Amino acid sequence: MDRLQQKLEKIESKNLRTDKKRYNRKVINGSLIATIVAATPFLFYLYEYVPEAKVWETFLFTYESNHFEDASTGIWVLMMKVVPLLLTIVWFFTCKHWWYHALIVPIAMFTFQVVSALSQELYMDVLHIIYLLPIMAIIFPSIYLIRAKMFYRINDHDKTMEELEEEFMMKPKTIWGKVKQYF
Repeated sequence: MDRLQQKLEKIESKNLRTDKKRYNRKVINGSLIATIVAATPFLFYLYEYVPEAKVWETFLFTYESNHFEDASTGIWVLMMKVVPLLLTIVWFFTCKHWWYHALIVPIAMFTFQVVSALSQELYMDVLHIIYLLPIMAIIFPSIYLIRAKMFYRINDHDKTMEELEEEFMMKPKTIWGKVKQYF
């Protein structure tokens, strides 16, 4: 009996250590995400520190504004694309709803806009919808099928929308995981 109790205590202490590691990892990840979101206004206003010259040279790179009057304007346009892209990516990876795959469409749009803002040959915001059509052709029907499946289950099984969202959500397997889900 004493051996069994020691074994159970050892398993419990191991579970507590892994739960503490998971909790610490979640706190660190959450802090990093919160810092990124809180820093987006500072990231956006980086263009104010860029000189008003056609070419901006730093020790890391050289930026030449081809389509714009000066580098400050070019970086301003770039930040107008990068900040929403960054926030949408954070939203995609932290969203718990069933429809989060719909965020791939604006992520793709902002990515095309960033690439065209950095590209020297392309002009910005022209015909990006053509590049997004294949992505939308995959995402929209997928979301519609998920939605249709949910409404089928609502009508046939008398489930509420909240119950279906819970069913489609990733559920933690342990009690501690369920508690951590709310904090």
